[in-house]
Amino acid sequence: MKKVAPLRYDVIFKKAFGQPEMFTALVNSLLDLQIEINEVENVATRFDLFAEDKKNRLLIEVQHAHYSDTYERFVYYQCSAMVDLIASSANYSFPVTVITLVFFTGKKTPNPNGSGILVHDFEPRDLANGEVVEGVYGQKHRLIFVFTNSVKKKKTPKNYLEWMQAIDDSLDENVNEEGYTNPHIRRLFELIEKDQITPEEYARMKDEYNQEESEKQAEEKGRREGEDKLRKAASNLKTLGSLTEEEIAGAIGLSLDEVRAL
Repeated sequence: MKKVAPLRYDVIFKKAFGQPEMFTALVNSLLDLQIEINEVENVATRFDLFAEDKKNRLLIEVQHAHYSDTYERFVYYQCSAMVDLIASSANYSFPVTVITLVFFTGKKTPNPNGSGILVHDFEPRDLANGEVVEGVYGQKHRLIFVFTNSVKKKKTPKNYLEWMQAIDDSLDENVNEEGYTNPHIRRLFELIEKDQITPEEYARMKDEYNQEESEKQAEEKGRREGEDKLRKAASNLKTLGSLTEEEIAGAIGLSLDEVRAL
């Protein structure tokens, strides 16, 4: 077993995939591409990491999502990146294709019976039958959500499987390298080995942890306050006696047992 820093933290995620070697290995494996890049840029204001493959006219962006991040946020970022390209083009065409990979290490996939991967591909579909209409767009922009804790061995594509398992495996800070055949994943574990983490990186991990706990506590407080309001409303309706317990449960959104317990 090897002791590693968990990839749930931005600072560790960027340490691992901010190097051209690892960025290229991840992207080539997952997207079945052969990108050629010289550097990976870190843009804190929007995307975590991005690199441009000028030969193949690709802009690849990789984002580590927090638990509080929403799907809409990344759709907005993807569209913003596409608009930036259009604005800089002389004839309002796309000079490159934009592909974004978003890794959720905390949230479960909203489709529990699926592969753990969602794709927003911007492709036009026929309204009547949902079929993709080919040839409308020259560029195939893609936004891909990867829920690393939602692997389904029979449904998750093989090229995603080991990477998703490796990222999720790191979260308990212990990994068994023998379970992985991909040499790049072994290199990944070397980069995030605990002995390789600097004091500055540990400090940033602590800051991220504190922020995450604060967000969770605020979310839990909001949930409890919302439930208290629902119970109070149900109790008031029950006191009025104008509705049955079943009707109150349906109107308020509580279970019948919860209404009866008031």
